[in-house]
Amino acid sequence: MKALQYVKLGVPPELVEIPTPTPSPGQVRLKVAAAGACHSDVFLMGLPEEAYSFGLPLTLGHEGVGVVDAVGDGVDRSLLGEHVAVYGPWGCGRCPRCASGAENYCARATSLGIAPPGLGAPGAMAEHLIVDSPRHLIPLEGLDPVAAVGLTDAGLTPYHAIKGSVDVLTPGAVAVVIGAGGLGHVAIQILRALTATTVVAVDLDPSKLAHAIEVGAHHALAPGDEAVTTVRELSRGLGAAAVFDIVAVQETLRLGKAMVMSTGHQVLVGVGRGSLDVGLLAGPYEWQVRSPYWGSLPELYEILAMARAGAVHVTTEVFSLDDAPEAYERLHAGTLRGRAIVVP
Repeated sequence: MKALQYVKLGVPPELVEIPTPTPSPGQVRLKVAAAGACHSDVFLMGLPEEAYSFGLPLTLGHEGVGVVDAVGDGVDRSLLGEHVAVYGPWGCGRCPRCASGAENYCARATSLGIAPPGLGAPGAMAEHLIVDSPRHLIPLEGLDPVAAVGLTDAGLTPYHAIKGSVDVLTPGAVAVVIGAGGLGHVAIQILRALTATTVVAVDLDPSKLAHAIEVGAHHALAPGDEAVTTVRELSRGLGAAAVFDIVAVQETLRLGKAMVMSTGHQVLVGVGRGSLDVGLLAGPYEWQVRSPYWGSLPELYEILAMARAGAVHVTTEVFSLDDAPEAYERLHAGTLRGRAIVVP
């Protein structure tokens, strides 16, 4: 089968031919219908040798949807033919966090060698994908695969981040989203669907700011001192109740800290390498800094339900598997509108 793999450190991914996998006992195989390209992949491929731990060659793609076309021993054969989305942050399935559905915070996954597809295990940028357990499959229930695949990360990650701050997102408060691209444009929609806050998008790219307004942002601002002043004015001098930083580089962390109010939340969603000084006198009083990771299994059911209700959607640009390297070039260059989706 064809697969897009990261083969050599520092070298762009390439399309290769590899054997079609067969599911082992307890596993499920999907015929992939769509896979999403993510900035996390670009981050991974930018790591130096001493920091890289995901194995080579690595089939990319931690967002995947498809049709069950084979099952291993011990798996219910009634799953065959079902259209499903894949929950990516796999855990052990037995610890207290996994029992609650929060496999994204499994305490045993690393020690057991469990890794998400595309982030250690073979991913969805291929004609077929092995999923470790049927518990990680969520029925699409009528959702279009291309429209739904980005929800497994670009939807789930901001949904999880925003749910953790709903107590401060009261009516009339200001919520800021820094970075209005693949995740950010979905975060804007989630904020509009779940809260009565004033939503402010911040981005360097004028086209992304225009898109932010299209998907529901009340205001769209370029980063800088004027943006901080505007947020203060919109919040009657208080500052933002929550800042969701989808970038998390040094400049955006400083900007978010300048915008957030006392008792507010600064939520670091992106995988940038910025850092913050924290402490009693380092920022606003009782300001909280959180770094949520992905989302829980129940939350994926919830964000898919929001999509069925028409509350959220992922803007997509579609590429064939043959053109998947171009999708990553565009992602790295920042010229995509929304999410790049690869259809084998």
